[in-house]
Amino acid sequence: MLALRPNCECCDKDLPPESAEARICTFECTFCADCVESRLGGMCPNCGGNLVARPIRPAHLLAKYPASTERVLKRHKACAA
Repeated sequence: MLALRPNCECCDKDLPPESAEARICTFECTFCADCVESRLGGMCPNCGGNLVARPIRPAHLLAKYPASTERVLKRHKACAA
C-alpha cells in the first residue's frame, strides 16, 4: 500500500492525497511536479529512478487506508535554490 507522503521532500510543498501534483519513484520518494520538472530533470535524487504521477486514493478509502502524516525533507544539491 502506498504511503501517500504529505509533502515534497525537495521544497516541502504540501501534497495532500488528492494532489495531481505529486510524483513518486519506485521507493515512494515524493516530490512535487514543479521540482521534478525544474530541478530534478525527472529523476529521483535518492535512487536515480524515474518519477511518475502518484495515484490518487479514492476519498472513500482514505478513512480505512489513511495517507501518511510523516513529512520527509531532504536537502539535495538539486533542491538548493
